[in-house]
Amino acid sequence: MKIQEIEIEKLIPYARNSRTHSDDQVAQIAASIKEFGWTNPILVDGEAGIIAGHGRLAAARKLGLKKIPVIELSHLSPTQKKALIIADNKLALNAGWDNQMLALEFEELELEGFDLALTGFDQKELADLLNENIDEPAQGGAGSLSERFLVPPFSVLNAREGWWQARKRSWLALGIKSEEGRGGA
Repeated sequence: MKIQEIEIEKLIPYARNSRTHSDDQVAQIAASIKEFGWTNPILVDGEAGIIAGHGRLAAARKLGLKKIPVIELSHLSPTQKKALIIADNKLALNAGWDNQMLALEFEELELEGFDLALTGFDQKELADLLNENIDEPAQGGAGSLSERFLVPPFSVLNAREGWWQARKRSWLALGIKSEEGRGGA
């Protein structure tokens, strides 16, 4: 397998592509390419026909790129090509998330000042993962101890500090779930 650069105008989108890309999603892909560089080449058949990467092509056009990286898969039969066009899009959708691990990653990225919107998650999804509620203000006793008392009590650990996150990741890797407590059944 060899990555090569090809002029964007030579690429031929698949006319029967069943995957759709909204303008917002194309903008997200373009922002990702701008931030991280080109990390995922477009897959093409032996005649520059796109098998996978229609969204990346639209983002490249939005960015005004003239050449983009491709991997040629000329060994596929027409039936395999058609099936891969569908499978490439669907297989990624079949994956799930480890929300605890994802929240830890987002907390670290947030602490480092990274723009979390570049991950493709919207503000509500991020708030849900980070256990924040962006729509409803805290009432009465709601909110964190640090918000209620301005300074957290001595016994409260700051879960956003890196050392605590590393310890929790270690616990999770060992199968220890801190939210289950120490009590027996």
